[in-house]
Amino acid sequence: MRYRIKNAVLMFAAIAVSACACGKEPAVTGGNPAEIEGNVVVKISPDRTTVLRNPLNGWVMYVSGTADPSYFDTKVYVADLGKEVLVRDYASACYIRTGWKNLNPEKGVYAWNDPTSDIYKLVKRAEELKLPIAFRVVVDGRDQRENTPQFVFDAGAEYWLSDSRFPDRKTPLAIDPVWRKHYEEFIKAFAAYFNDPAKTAFIDGYGLGKWGEGHNVCYEQNNAVTSRTSEYKAETMEWITGLYAENFTKVPLVINYHRQIGHPVSEGKSPQPDSEDVLQIAIDNGYCLRSDAFGMNNQDWGYNDWEKGYVMKWSNKLPILMEGGYIVSSHSYWNDPAGYRKDHPEDVREGEFQASMEAKVNMMDFRVGGETKSWFENSFSLVKRFNAEGGYRLYPTQVSVPSAGTFSSRVTLGHSWANLGWGYCPVNIRQWNYKYKVAFALLDSKGEPVKVFVDEQTDLSQWLKGEVTSYTFDVDIKGVAVGAYTWGVGIVDTTEDNRIGIRAAVAASQMTDTGWVRAGTFTVTAE
Repeated sequence: MRYRIKNAVLMFAAIAVSACACGKEPAVTGGNPAEIEGNVVVKISPDRTTVLRNPLNGWVMYVSGTADPSYFDTKVYVADLGKEVLVRDYASACYIRTGWKNLNPEKGVYAWNDPTSDIYKLVKRAEELKLPIAFRVVVDGRDQRENTPQFVFDAGAEYWLSDSRFPDRKTPLAIDPVWRKHYEEFIKAFAAYFNDPAKTAFIDGYGLGKWGEGHNVCYEQNNAVTSRTSEYKAETMEWITGLYAENFTKVPLVINYHRQIGHPVSEGKSPQPDSEDVLQIAIDNGYCLRSDAFGMNNQDWGYNDWEKGYVMKWSNKLPILMEGGYIVSSHSYWNDPAGYRKDHPEDVREGEFQASMEAKVNMMDFRVGGETKSWFENSFSLVKRFNAEGGYRLYPTQVSVPSAGTFSSRVTLGHSWANLGWGYCPVNIRQWNYKYKVAFALLDSKGEPVKVFVDEQTDLSQWLKGEVTSYTFDVDIKGVAVGAYTWGVGIVDTTEDNRIGIRAAVAASQMTDTGWVRAGTFTVTAE
């Protein structure tokens, strides 16, 4: 017997938001497993506060590509707690936005293999902390420095120099075959090391244009817009996202959604007529979405109505990642149409949070310096709210398990799950391919699984806030030795020997050290 029951719970969004803001229980109810004769129903309470650090979910700690590894030890005083906290304790991943040259200074030389390099030290420290790393590789030198390695230009790659006063700030032409040849060599080497979900959270896989944000992309001299620009945009998007997709097969890929995506300009209220088509190329190549301009409401250069409308089309279909647009220490954010007050960075944080909630983002940012301090010093209540409400936060509301059976019997198991977060668990993305599944385990006295039973019918991407999804499935316990066991339930990674891959939102006291939720006892007897 195998079937799934989905119980939708009606909720008004305004009521839910208000309830969460006041710390009340969200109205998520129902979801009883089917009546299974002889089973015991175990009800499980959710943990709404612990930082779970699950994949593609939660806060992202930003780290400069030239930073000292001690940056991971950054502490901020939180008045609400009356103490300093480690920023990394609230983060699920760390993000490095750096130039290609910093990663690949000479032909065949890669920083992650060089123990003296900043990148090597950062990566190793992140691995020690079990903090998955993410990258955006920037190639454009405008407004920064030379981001494409000099050996590429020495080999004959064509470039445009926007300001002759800064000869090192070269902008490679995205259609240049020499530049592409060397970039392809780099990406293959890059992926050979970082195409590993144990060490890499995601790859921001485009990196063209100013700051690598995907706008103001240069194809021809003088950054000209010509009759061939539309063709170049589409062909370049296919080339570069195809390149990343071919090499990063296990790690999520993301791209900045922007109304001027791939175009040689940055500003303008109206989108380019082909922007959705160009983004669709990336999505068809297995990309997720992110934006670097949350909280910026200027219609000409900020996160405007087009971005807000576009992202809603992908709600609960693709995960959304967020980055705030303002640097409160240097930008005149008080001129924003939202009416942010000068010297009140908490206004910007509130604007970013509200836009993130509207877009149902899975990840928010702790950028370096003042932005991170601002979240903890001025807006710590929002840090906690996102941890509790943002992204996905999954837990088993109850399970139905037998308490005894013979070593050759078949038993029926039941389980119900809820999502406390506004986002969704993106098991449907190409790189994950539904690898995360619910499983039950018979645990020995040390809490180690003796036998694991994976429920293949579970699709975590369908678990949305306000609904409880229930399943039953039959398992064969043949071969399990006579004795006493504990039932464990959890979300496993089927590509990693069915070890727990996503931690459930359940108190640690109800779990084993390896993340199995204890769910009743089971005694195996002889025939």
